[in-house]
Amino acid sequence: MSTVPLSAYLTVALILFCIGLYGALSKRNTVIVLISIELMLNAANINLVAFSKHGITPNITGQIFTLFAIAIAAAEVAVGLAILIALYRNRKTVNIDEMDTMRN
Repeated sequence: MSTVPLSAYLTVALILFCIGLYGALSKRNTVIVLISIELMLNAANINLVAFSKHGITPNITGQIFTLFAIAIAAAEVAVGLAILIALYRNRKTVNIDEMDTMRN
């Protein structure tokens, strides 16, 4: 059985987090920004599971935190998409630059 080193998990998480951060800061489409935030949350979940497996005292705590984070992320996506649909109905656009005022 081959074991994957901790550095491999951390590298994948770093790459995912950087892609998500770039997407969240540079894109103007609201759907892309929400997907980028989900990538950043998944990078944090990878870190939790990796340290749960390769930590000083390996236990299941990180995996339990990851399950809670996934549940919260699913609720966040549902609320975010509901808000996005409501904004689209009012503004007819998903461009973030046009959603910063409270006008109709």
